[in-house]
Amino acid sequence: MGTKRVLAFGGRAVTEVRAARVMHSAGMIGGGSLSETVGGIKALSAYGQLGAGIVVSALKHGDRVGVIDELGSLTFNELNERSNALAAALTDRGLKAGDCIGVLCRNHRGFFDITFAAGKLGARLMFLNTDFSKPQLHDVAKREQVDLLVHDEEYNGIIGGVECRFGSVIGWHDEPTELDTLEGLIAGAAGRTVPPPATHAKLVLLTSGTTGTPKGAPRSVSRSLAPVGAVLSKVPYKSGESTYVAPPMFHGVGYTQAVLSIALGCTVQVHRKFIPERVLESITTNRPTALVVVPVMLRRIVSVLEQAGPGGPYDTSSLRLVFVSGSQLEAELVRRAQKTIGDKLYNFYGSTEVAYATFATPEDLKVAPGCAGRPPFGAVVKLYDDHGRPVHGVGTVGRIFVGNSFQFDGYTGGGGKESIDGLMATGDVGHFDDGGRLYVDGRDDDMIVSGGENLFPGEVEELLITNPAIEEASVIGVDDPEFHKRLAAFIVLREGQTLTPEEVRAFVKSNLARFKVPRDVIFVDELPRNPSGKVLKRVLREQHAELVPSS
Repeated sequence: MGTKRVLAFGGRAVTEVRAARVMHSAGMIGGGSLSETVGGIKALSAYGQLGAGIVVSALKHGDRVGVIDELGSLTFNELNERSNALAAALTDRGLKAGDCIGVLCRNHRGFFDITFAAGKLGARLMFLNTDFSKPQLHDVAKREQVDLLVHDEEYNGIIGGVECRFGSVIGWHDEPTELDTLEGLIAGAAGRTVPPPATHAKLVLLTSGTTGTPKGAPRSVSRSLAPVGAVLSKVPYKSGESTYVAPPMFHGVGYTQAVLSIALGCTVQVHRKFIPERVLESITTNRPTALVVVPVMLRRIVSVLEQAGPGGPYDTSSLRLVFVSGSQLEAELVRRAQKTIGDKLYNFYGSTEVAYATFATPEDLKVAPGCAGRPPFGAVVKLYDDHGRPVHGVGTVGRIFVGNSFQFDGYTGGGGKESIDGLMATGDVGHFDDGGRLYVDGRDDDMIVSGGENLFPGEVEELLITNPAIEEASVIGVDDPEFHKRLAAFIVLREGQTLTPEEVRAFVKSNLARFKVPRDVIFVDELPRNPSGKVLKRVLREQHAELVPSS
């Protein structure tokens, strides 16, 4: 064995040991009886991490409430038994290890049922975007070769014509139905279990699709402890607490934090649709210790708290942490959240492809509100220029590349992300400050050249939302006959506020260089977003072309 291999193995071994210590401190591993430990080891061997997670939680936390949704609560034992029964029912239907189960569901118990059942079957589990149009759903289902489709009743109108070998099953329904439902399958196979699958489950997440058709990004379920240890080393989840998960669980943020909470024996609270007042009512009543949100959700929650004022009807004091991810977290929103919720924000930066990159703790965000934080142990983040050369120096902008033990396996349609020195591109550009904290300046294809000057729209967006009349802002580059490109700003005003385009331009000009002033200012009621909260800038470009056709 060569020196490099010895060092690599030694490094991995140290990382695994460190991860195990962090997981033990959080209460995820250890501390149980011998029978619980043996049972957990057997489950991991039989089903892999995805299928075994609920088994281990049932062994350790059996009668504790595992999930709360609109229908009430389920204990960890009940969740485990339901997934056993569902796996048996799907086996009767003909599904086997390696078959693809597509899930088109909102956040509710059925999402957990099919997820854990798929783990016990060794299936290929693919989460579908609940915002899909009918053509998008059909294209993705055909491309990914979905064998069984589990969907909520509300999507009946778009699934017609989707051909799956084993048909479809209703995950949630408000009216009585004669169609197959998850609840019916579970009831019909109650008490049954399935033998271990020939292969362990595989997870397929879809890219956000903000710039085009979503791609399948499969990921083998990791056998390493490092991914979980990395999160817990930065974000202080604790076993036996409670987590409210607001983002859709088909997206990486909602899914990973929900499953991590289940594995920790934490009660997971969900609602099918996000309503900020309802989230705050649930926090006030059910007293979760953790809240998971994407930035646009946090913004709307903060706005409600600001309007309610001190002594209002909502009490968020039970929260120890607020986990934020999914898109850029602006410095101004951090400052507003610190005033209304407290110093409890943990900003996570990563992507569907690279998984995790950096975490910003409350301490980081106190001194650097706009930062994405620092890499956890076991992860490497480096910057490179357009020629693949390393970028050094505080404040120097480069393309962001990440290395860790949980990256995706390549797109299902072929191809992958660019790699340099074993590190994978995120598609973003950024810089480090003198404390080693990463700042994400924008997508590498967002940068425009206007009149010979390089512009990143994110800098202008960050400034605009500091204006007390502006609730949200998104800035794009558009074609310009004289300067090649120019900036166009789309702005959502706060309720009762007014601004003119001239006032917006004057505000930017008084704070930034003249060439960063948006030529076009367009006021809108809301910004187009996907369900995970990312602004769909391609839609803004289409809107701009319609509103300003002369450009």
